[in-house]
Amino acid sequence: MALHFLVDDAGARPGETVVLTGAEAHHAASVRRVRPGEQVTVGDGRGTWLAGVVDSTQPREVIVRITARDEVPPPRRRLVLAQALAKGDRDELAVQAATELGIDEVVPWQAARSVSRWEGPKAEKGRQRWRSIVREAAKQAHRAWMPEVTPPASTAALAARAAASRMLVLEPTATASLSGADLGEDGDIVLVVGPEGGIAPEELAQLADAGAAAVRLGDTVLRTSTAGPAALAVVSVLLGRW
Repeated sequence: MALHFLVDDAGARPGETVVLTGAEAHHAASVRRVRPGEQVTVGDGRGTWLAGVVDSTQPREVIVRITARDEVPPPRRRLVLAQALAKGDRDELAVQAATELGIDEVVPWQAARSVSRWEGPKAEKGRQRWRSIVREAAKQAHRAWMPEVTPPASTAALAARAAASRMLVLEPTATASLSGADLGEDGDIVLVVGPEGGIAPEELAQLADAGAAAVRLGDTVLRTSTAGPAALAVVSVLLGRW
């Protein structure tokens, strides 16, 4: 499969060229060692999909001549991962896998039991880190649409969002299974994943009062790094995405 690269401006038409610079050029020329004549794809992460052939390569500049252009429509229903902040890199692993599997938006959730705390300047730094992970994972997966990473959200913010979406809270003690959940007909589907210590009882109650439904994934307790991607796979099948 052709290598995929992301650019800010994907306005080129067949016969025109796109110039990769900066980190993308370095990745193409020095890391992946693309050569003139090699077929690649280029996108802007907002639905534009370009196919092309490499004209020339330099360490700081790679020129791609465009051969085809397509506009990929966004999904009819967006899948959102509200991922609780977790210690180590467990939340980052969840974000990376979810992006590869097709999530459309990532919400960093400052849960009550989150060991990691995004406060002050750390909040924007953490968000930028997740955005970088999303960008690389979207390239790896050859995605036409790159997920958005929102600013950190509180439990109250998640509860407010439940009214306008179908919110499913992944909770091992729930009686209903995710595979049998009612996904509704319209609106975003928000998957809420707690931290290592689980979602606090008062948070479960707050989300339930706002209209969220608690669901479980089988009879085992999954890590915070695997629960979201596993749930995303189930929902993707239910929606017919896969």
